[in-house]
Amino acid sequence: MSPTKRLHSSPLHAGSTAHQIPSSPELELGPTHPAKRFAEASSPGSPPWTNQGTNGKVAAVAGAMLDGISDVRSEKWQNTMQDVVRAVISVHFCCPTPFDTEGSYVSEATGFVVDAEQGIIMTNRHVVGPGPFTGFAIFDNHEEVPVWAVYRDPVHDFGFLRFDPKAVRHMKLHHLELLPELAQVGTEIRVVGNDAGEKLSILAGFISRMDRNAPEYGDLTYNDFNTEYIQAAASASGGSSGSPVVDVNGKVLALQAGGSTTASTDFFLPLYRGKRALKCLQNNQPITRGTIQVQWMLKPYDECIRLGLTEEEEVLARENHPGCTGLLVAETILDGGPAENSIEEGDILIEVNGKPTALFRDVDDVLDSSVGENIEFTVLRDGQRIKNTFVVQNLHDITPSRYAMVAGAVIHDLSYQLARLYAVPVRGVFVAETGQVFRPDRDRTGWLLEEIDNHPVSSLDEFLKVAQKIPDRKRVSARFRHLTDLHTIKSSIVCMDRHWHKDITVATRNDETGVWDMKTVGEALPAEHITRLPAKFAKISDDERTERISRSFVKVETRIPLSIEGYTASECTEYGLVIDAEKGYVMVSRFCLPHYMCDVSVIVAESVILPAWVVFLHPQQNYAIVQFDRSQVDAPLESAVLSDEPLKQGTRLHFVGHNFNMRVFTTETKVTDISVLYIPIGTDLAPRYRATNIESIGFDAPMISDCISGVLTDENGTVRAWWSSFMGDVSSNGRDRQFRLALDTSSISGVVAKLEETGTINPRFLDLECNALHLVGARIRGVPDKWLKKVQEKQPERPQLLQALRVASSLAGKVFEGDILLSIDGELLTSAVQLLNLDKPSVSLTLIRSGKEKHISVETTEAESVVTRTIVSWCGLIVHAPHHAVVQQIKQPPSLVYVDHVASGSPGNQYGVSATHFITHVGGKPVQTVEEFYDVVSAVADDTYVKLRIVTFDGIPCACSIRTNYHYFKTWRRDLVDGTWQREGGDPIE
Repeated sequence: MSPTKRLHSSPLHAGSTAHQIPSSPELELGPTHPAKRFAEASSPGSPPWTNQGTNGKVAAVAGAMLDGISDVRSEKWQNTMQDVVRAVISVHFCCPTPFDTEGSYVSEATGFVVDAEQGIIMTNRHVVGPGPFTGFAIFDNHEEVPVWAVYRDPVHDFGFLRFDPKAVRHMKLHHLELLPELAQVGTEIRVVGNDAGEKLSILAGFISRMDRNAPEYGDLTYNDFNTEYIQAAASASGGSSGSPVVDVNGKVLALQAGGSTTASTDFFLPLYRGKRALKCLQNNQPITRGTIQVQWMLKPYDECIRLGLTEEEEVLARENHPGCTGLLVAETILDGGPAENSIEEGDILIEVNGKPTALFRDVDDVLDSSVGENIEFTVLRDGQRIKNTFVVQNLHDITPSRYAMVAGAVIHDLSYQLARLYAVPVRGVFVAETGQVFRPDRDRTGWLLEEIDNHPVSSLDEFLKVAQKIPDRKRVSARFRHLTDLHTIKSSIVCMDRHWHKDITVATRNDETGVWDMKTVGEALPAEHITRLPAKFAKISDDERTERISRSFVKVETRIPLSIEGYTASECTEYGLVIDAEKGYVMVSRFCLPHYMCDVSVIVAESVILPAWVVFLHPQQNYAIVQFDRSQVDAPLESAVLSDEPLKQGTRLHFVGHNFNMRVFTTETKVTDISVLYIPIGTDLAPRYRATNIESIGFDAPMISDCISGVLTDENGTVRAWWSSFMGDVSSNGRDRQFRLALDTSSISGVVAKLEETGTINPRFLDLECNALHLVGARIRGVPDKWLKKVQEKQPERPQLLQALRVASSLAGKVFEGDILLSIDGELLTSAVQLLNLDKPSVSLTLIRSGKEKHISVETTEAESVVTRTIVSWCGLIVHAPHHAVVQQIKQPPSLVYVDHVASGSPGNQYGVSATHFITHVGGKPVQTVEEFYDVVSAVADDTYVKLRIVTFDGIPCACSIRTNYHYFKTWRRDLVDGTWQREGGDPIE
């Protein structure tokens, strides 16, 4: 027994920062392909031609004869393969939108021409996919032509692509004939396809089974059913999905579909349904597919006997079906389907329309030719024959062909595929991709939306009627169930987004063009007017200091709608500190608010939710300041008073904070240590905000580390330190690593005071990262004793100097890594805080470099100058100027066009552009700024190739070409102007 896999190849390049479904260790996955949990598959049996009783003489004669036969067959195979390979193509494709059982990804697979005149290619259904498809085919002579999807079977693993035969100009087209009836145990076969992504491989094998049930690939993914599968040992791997399985005469017997991950066993789909569907396509006829919503399983006679098969019925069945070893048994019957209350699990199928039936294809023949008509099924239940008459349902009616994009989510009707897998009725609203709005838990897919805004919804149309009436930013209740846990109802509050994602778009499949037609429905309703509401803080303590400071805490919620600056779209909630209750200023950590492209809300006294906006982001010290409209809430908020006196070791403090359960926690403590802290850079992580030059405060109360936020006050209630979360690197299991540290408020109070006074702040700082250097190390590195003596006199309790650890691009060539900083503008440098909050465009530094004292003048950097202000999306690439975390690592960026994110399933993903690349040229034109890039790509036509010259993060230049696709990946630009994001043309996003 071994796990099974689907055999299209993993992509050559994976999109960065894009969400992927978590995988289990036993899975065989591609980097951007949705995760599959592989079920157990049967092991192959011994081939029937094995002879174990011949003597040596007979064996020698037989061997000589076989050698001659082998030479003839080898020549025959060689001639056949020359014809077959001309019809086999390599399919490179994208699934740009999550839909039904599939996510968004790029991959490679195989197909083969089945009609050269009409340009029809057969491949797997899991290649064509249930949703949007874009791709191209590469023929044996390396000609490339676009292909589009014209049919994907609702159940069985086959589908068809089309191409323009006139587009193939340098070879004569050849097609293969489908003859599934020639398949039998012992037939020698060849699997010809794009095995392991190598374009063409020819794998040999022998058919060992003809009666295998369809392999199971796992939960929340596509699984074939109600068909036999053929089994052989051909050792195929990723990329061979869709390969023709041919005999020595070049006739296609079956279609490669899947295989075992731990053995050489492969699974082939018989092509009886595929052959019929091809004829319908060739004759421009509808491909009818019928169902009674019953899954059958082929059970051997011994199991059927245990299920109630009588001796008389067994004898009759064996006479009627001499080549079969079992019968079809009902496995799953869906509520609401035609067979509800008529067929039961365990019923044994005897006849269909009075004809003895034991094969899946015979059932399919009747169902597909009887859509809308009555048919009669005879089953055996507990030894008794039972006849039932059903009206055959159109299988296409319960296969979704539309989806809606709402607030970044992809939503459509529940499919028969998933309903059958989890034995639920084929009705409901399925969330194929949650976005940030319709996400009640960590899972990004698999949710059934049952109710929104107190309205039950059971179809996409019902959902759209409700969703169109929800104003922007309004919070409404929603109720979900996950398909893998239907017993649990998940209630949630969702906040409608009609500003970042303004339109509700409905996409409808068009099998004539292969493109999903887009239509915008409903006008976006603006946010509702907020009326002043009262809020009252609960009493939490008899201690006056605790009670007073508790009224300075508000909860801050942030939502990142788009992936920029190394952060994926996400949500965060933590407590912030009110620093000006009258003006509505709140301080919050940059762990929760990493950049300006965030939706921010403030919750006062756990009862009133108010919109807020970003006022300031400190580039180094891990705090941000947001503001809300104070007139919108009637609450006894109090301003926290920040101390401007630096802390010292031994200072006694009172801690008030919130633990992971958002409960208030208090304790007494004292300062035990003050040290410059280095937060590591993740080597496998795209650069993102990281606090630098942090002087962290240590305490003797370890319980504080269990709190996510808080303050430390003195006996007067003045805040001396602020406890918050810091973003670190990524752990070995792929999770973000967090640090919780305390900052001395003396480095913050001056910034806050200027904000309260002027309403704006833009402090300057030296853009370098330092670590502490003890005196013994300084002496070894050549610092004169006179400087060491000054340090000991100024700071006897913590004698140290600062050493440059990393220098940003603005100081490149002036300050070097390893430089020991002695003074700034004549003041002895012993604290990293002295590099912050400067008010001069330049400062003088005294430093030691290679044992020599030097005096230099360096420019300071404005905090506002490192803010990302323009973002462009093109072909799935999110592009902006290198943000601060990038220029902290790269002194001379190749250009100011930085690829921050590549959407899965996009042209950028397919053609090899990755996050952290720099784009220097588009179509031969140099682009040095994001604005130039936007102007150039806006002139590039749709569905055309354009060459990009790029430079990797490590400085390696390379080139690639992208085929544009503006239908699924539109070009847009967003600009931050006076604190407000705007669309093209200046339309504000509010």
